[in-house]
Amino acid sequence: MAFTIPEGSFEPTVMFFGLTNLLATFQVMMNKLLRDLINTGKIAAFINNVIVGMETEDRHDEIVVKVIRRLENNLYIKLKKCKWKVRKVEFLEVVIRPERIKIEKEKVKGVLEWPTLTCVKNVQRFLRLANYYH
Repeated sequence: MAFTIPEGSFEPTVMFFGLTNLLATFQVMMNKLLRDLINTGKIAAFINNVIVGMETEDRHDEIVVKVIRRLENNLYIKLKKCKWKVRKVEFLEVVIRPERIKIEKEKVKGVLEWPTLTCVKNVQRFLRLANYYH
């Protein structure tokens, strides 16, 4: 994770300020910055990924502007890494389209090709893994 300050950009090699869980701390900050939009289901945010999904293009643009305004005061946005007005996007290992959310078969190939289970302990392990994709 890189940060931009007036003196330039840097990427810490160790966690600073005594933080022991930088990603969790960053996620808490993102949740606080975007809480009302997240709570209404207009956006989803995970670490440094934000996705906006709206039914109309005008409403989408309005929400995107709100997100950018909130982030620009606290964070640096790399516009070249942004995807704008796409009908299909991968987000957190799932493919999101207007008509559905789907996990690509490549992502679940290991689960689909799992060998026959022969004991209770292995069934429990498999179910824990499979529940992630449910």
